Amino acid sequence: MFDKVKKNGTELLGKTNRIVEGTSIIGDIVSKADFRLDGELIGNFTSQGKLVIGASGVVRGEIVCNNADIEGEFQGKIKVLEILNIKASAQIHGEVAVGKLSIEPGADFTATCTMLTNNPKEVTLKDGKGTEQKQKE
Repeated sequence: MFDKVKKNGTELLGKTNRIVEGTSIIGDIVSKADFRLDGELIGNFTSQGKLVIGASGVVRGEIVCNNADIEGEFQGKIKVLEILNIKASAQIHGEVAVGKLSIEPGADFTATCTMLTNNPKEVTLKDGKGTEQKQKE
């Protein structure tokens, strides 16, 4: 009688995944929702939402997301399509590509930085097999 209509991402609003301090993950993470990492990730991270690396968080690998706030440590390549906020306690080493960049005084920013101009509006997620997931609009 009633057809279930798929929502285009709105069902994930207000939901945040968390990796707490003391937890280490070796591997790749793919998420449609926002994500907060206070533990350690050695691997790649892809999200259509916002990534927050807390003060105790450590990431070594490659990140692709729409927005990010970094308070902890990051080493590798990061691509943020919209805004990257780097807090005073952050340590960034590697390659950075961003739409917009904000760095607080005191941050350790030892990286090459590229500003994206004609950037896509959304991150394309890949499943665990490396195939792209189609986005419905």
